[in-house]
Amino acid sequence: MIENLGNLERTHSCGALRKEDVGQRVTLMGWCARRRDFGPLTFIDLRDRDGITQIVVNQEHATDAHAKAKEVRGEYVLAVSGAVALRDESARNPKLETGYVEVQASDLVILNDARTLPFQLDAPASEALASEDLRLKYRYLDLRRPQLQANLRLRHRVLLEINRYMDEQGFTQIETPNLIKSTPEGARDYIVPSRVQPGKFFALPQSPQIFKQICMIAGLDKYYQIARCFRDEDLRADRQPEFSQLDVEMSFATPDQIYQLVEGLFARVFRLRSIELQIPFPRFTFAEVMRRFGSDKPDMRIDGMELQDLSATLAETTFAPYASVLSARGEIKGIVVSGAASMSRKTLDELQEFAKRYGAAALAWIKLGDEFSSSLLKVLGHDTVVDLAGTAGAQKGDAVLIVAGKSEVVAASLGALRNEIARREKLVPENVYAPLWVTDFPMFEFHGDDGRYYSMHHPFTSPLDEDLPVFERAVNGETDLFGQVRAKAYDAVINGVEVAGGSIRIHRRDVQSLVFKALGMTEEMARARFGFFLEALAYGTPPHGGIASGIERTLMVLVPTENIRDVMAFPKTASAQDLMIDAPGEVDAKQLEELHLKIVKE
Repeated sequence: MIENLGNLERTHSCGALRKEDVGQRVTLMGWCARRRDFGPLTFIDLRDRDGITQIVVNQEHATDAHAKAKEVRGEYVLAVSGAVALRDESARNPKLETGYVEVQASDLVILNDARTLPFQLDAPASEALASEDLRLKYRYLDLRRPQLQANLRLRHRVLLEINRYMDEQGFTQIETPNLIKSTPEGARDYIVPSRVQPGKFFALPQSPQIFKQICMIAGLDKYYQIARCFRDEDLRADRQPEFSQLDVEMSFATPDQIYQLVEGLFARVFRLRSIELQIPFPRFTFAEVMRRFGSDKPDMRIDGMELQDLSATLAETTFAPYASVLSARGEIKGIVVSGAASMSRKTLDELQEFAKRYGAAALAWIKLGDEFSSSLLKVLGHDTVVDLAGTAGAQKGDAVLIVAGKSEVVAASLGALRNEIARREKLVPENVYAPLWVTDFPMFEFHGDDGRYYSMHHPFTSPLDEDLPVFERAVNGETDLFGQVRAKAYDAVINGVEVAGGSIRIHRRDVQSLVFKALGMTEEMARARFGFFLEALAYGTPPHGGIASGIERTLMVLVPTENIRDVMAFPKTASAQDLMIDAPGEVDAKQLEELHLKIVKE
């Protein structure tokens, strides 16, 4: 029978009771995680967000409560009153903080029943969990799992610590709008139609970038915000269409000041998990990490397997695939996998398929086992292959994996292989946290699909002072120089995850106009999209810079998890759907009419 709570109040959470509480009369409330029936004795594991307490209902001492306990099923909501008792020594559970005590129930109230759950909550391992789509459909049930509850409480503590730290550093929290103007650079905007301005649209912010720069123009000096951001882009395990970031901007800032600010913040946040980060973070230029690790977010916990340039050894090769790569200014590089000479053909085939996902045409290999073997022996000859292994720095017992192609393809495929092999071979040490800064990013990156340059970070990033003359020449016609222009841009990386990224911004109107021109905007286009900002720059803009740190990505490192949905309360699927509320959904025809919109079916 379901009863009301009435005036009954709980005295403790289900994770609070200890040996010191023996003898107290308490009232606990929560969900039935498990019920075990032993005739005159019924045991219930009562769960709330703080833990589990064992309840024992004895028919002899609590007849009514025992009768009700017989009705209880999984996830029934209960209130239980009784005395705290020490468990028999043989029945204690040292794995639980409450495992030395139990509550001997005198009263039990069934506050609500529950249907049979669509999946098991207490699966012993992640492999036994129900499918993610099913769990997202019933997210309110999935969130009852202790791990997800712990993740969300950690998120709360992280946000509290961020607010404390930023206040101590003299920053002011300022909210910026969520309905802004669409600026078609970067990821796609989510757009919002205006009812009162027919045919016009707001956009949801991909970040508060322009507004935080305007805060600097306004003289607010030190701004921060836990900002909600929206991007209509293809999703991955570390992406969501809406996410949170710590957004920071400082006037008169140097990169060193921002590095020190962020290092201090991450040190504070990671101490919440008793983790001491190395400070200051090591610094590497973009060119160096790409040359050595093939990634702008290298996992520095992985020892070795750095990329080795083999191009010079093959400069005179007649092997057509490699000769054509080198003649097109491509690269041939390899990584040495220590002790992997016994790698099976099946594993090599799997790694080849993995490398192809990143654009590699093929994955060549050399194995220095008891027998010297290689997929290149027939086409290059024994001596050349031996030279390649020597150039790579391979020793007896090692394997060399080789990729040829455009520099970006070689870096992407070998960088990903480095991570994949470390994962497969368990070469990544646990409970180790390796932060670094990546600096001096390229100002622009070339997109072959439409044959033009785009900002690598965003259009408001300042070029390095020493590269400004090169940039001006590039804008004025020497377009081959665009690739040489570096930006005052920097990323913080921890364990292979980009946890923060920012830059020193452009504070000069003339330089900002040059960047817009470099991106293919006419003066009219620049005024239409950013006229208000160009005008603001003309009214005494101080030098300024900032950074944004992804809250979810930081939590992914802290938890740790590889799935961003584990650190969000109500995430979307990989196809940007909310399965619980069935969104996105259709809207009423009258709403569309009010917004002056019409759905055109293909």
